[in-house]
Amino acid sequence: MKPFPIVLSAPSGGGKTTIARQLLATRADVGYSVSCTTRAARAGEVHGRDYHFLSVEQFAAEREAGGFAEWATVHGNWYGTLRREVTRVLDGGQHVLMDIDVQGARQFIDAFPDTVMIFVLPPSAEVLVQRLAGRNSEDPERLLVRLRNAQRELADVWRYQYVVVNDALDRAVTQIGSIIDAEAVRHARVHELEAQVTGLVTALERQIAAMV
Repeated sequence: MKPFPIVLSAPSGGGKTTIARQLLATRADVGYSVSCTTRAARAGEVHGRDYHFLSVEQFAAEREAGGFAEWATVHGNWYGTLRREVTRVLDGGQHVLMDIDVQGARQFIDAFPDTVMIFVLPPSAEVLVQRLAGRNSEDPERLLVRLRNAQRELADVWRYQYVVVNDALDRAVTQIGSIIDAEAVRHARVHELEAQVTGLVTALERQIAAMV
């Protein structure tokens, strides 16, 4: 099986980060590419685990050097995925899981065309607002920005191969796990499939010839 990247996108408050953490905790075949950001760390976030927290100057230097598979400005901060982080996980034999916004996803699919794209929808606008307001980190002005961005991000749903409604966390995690399992056995991803099939056909030809 050839490992592949998996992108989860959703409006802020859609639950993609929580889903990603659940998948990483329960699946040994999935690894995480830690993204970079210029925003300040929130309470409990750790550099190198949740994000690589970079200065604007550090981020710009990586961007100019072509280090990012994707990068975007989101809510006034820069976010990006390092190519070497993605390659590191894939070379280790794991699918690489990322939760990135729709701007970044458009770029990422160009850098890694075999990516599986999954959009996570909130069950309703009311639930989305409740989740964002419940963070207690959003003042009214910032909350309004996130809601307007959510409107724009939803227009990109049609670019994604799969859509999962996050109305119950366990169900959403199970559905995304099923998508990963199904994608892993697509013929284009099975390692040396042509050689395996050719070997089987040749062996059957010998068996048939011996029986005639």
